[in-house]
Amino acid sequence: MADDKAQIDETPISPVQRRDSLEKHLQQRPDVQELKDRHILLDTKAAPALQSKALELERQLASDNLKKGLGHRPNRDELVERNILADSTAAPAIQAQQRELKKHMRADSLNEKLAHRPEPEELIKEGILEADENPIKRAD
Repeated sequence: MADDKAQIDETPISPVQRRDSLEKHLQQRPDVQELKDRHILLDTKAAPALQSKALELERQLASDNLKKGLGHRPNRDELVERNILADSTAAPAIQAQQRELKKHMRADSLNEKLAHRPEPEELIKEGILEADENPIKRAD
């Protein structure tokens, strides 16, 4: 049964049938603009013999521009210094959580230090503040 499907019909076609078939296929052929839109034909005004060379030159120009841009690209340390990249070795997927954690740790540390700071009377006793320099009164 597989041999039946694999066989090719080799019966001769009459010249009239061939011509009609060719005309039918030529009528259904897409126009030039459609072929250009589908990137089958190159959209260029260059001669067909020069089109491949023109395409190669365009690709080389794009490649050269990319290499030039990458050559002037700042390194990672400079980007970290300019605060463009985060100074982190964590995976990018968890860097946001890492920043949030650092922020909360700084807030907790500040609250802890504020809770244990000395009273103004103690600072006056130690000679750090003068008696008329009460920061609590100034804040009111």
